[in-house]
Amino acid sequence: MAKIKRHLTRQEEFDILKLILDKFLWLGVLIMGYGFYRIVSLSQDLWYWLAVMLGGAILLLIFMAVLVREYNFMKS
Repeated sequence: MAKIKRHLTRQEEFDILKLILDKFLWLGVLIMGYGFYRIVSLSQDLWYWLAVMLGGAILLLIFMAVLVREYNFMKS
């Protein structure tokens, strides 16, 4: 008996994409928030926590790039 592959509709693909990218958004915001909290709490190692915040910002930029690329793919 042959297995029939079921293809997703564009709306289903977009919903899955939103679920995945939402996790990246929350992760980036949490990393940046934690770094900001540590800086405000006058932690001794200021440069380390600035680097943590930069890591969160980079994660958000990656999120943005993936989102724009996928949106352009879905649009065409």
